[in-house]
Parts: sequence; C-alpha cells; structure tokens
Amino acid sequence: MTLHYEIILYWSEEDQAFIAEVPELPGCVADGETYIKALQNVEIIMQEWIETAQELGRSIPQARQRLISA
Repeated sequence: MTLHYEIILYWSEEDQAFIAEVPELPGCVADGETYIKALQNVEIIMQEWIETAQELGRSIPQARQRLISA
C-alpha cells in the first residue's frame, strides 16, 4: 500500500527520540532513535491506522495535495 500523507518529523528532548506525526490521521504517531527509524515506524503505524479504521467502518481521510510554487 502506497501512502501519501504528510509526516511531521521532529526531535523531542523530553522523549530523547525523533517523533513522526501524521496530522491527517488523528493519533497516528511513532518515534525512533534516528529520523529514519521514526519514519519506518510511522509507516507501519499508518498502515495499522488505516486497517483499523476499515475494520471499524470509519472513514479514511484523503491525503492532502500540496501545490509547490516556484
């Protein structure tokens, strides 16, 4: 499954880890010791979020489309 959701990635001093959040999927957050690990973890969580929403009959938000202007 190819996912095209925005991911916000940042360092958390409190958690001493990189945090990856998917704003369009409420509660979809993962962490990792490196930013690459956080991204890998959030990809798994996004898939699980979508599978759970499907099982519960909930709607799945469409990924936002961003326009890049020069």
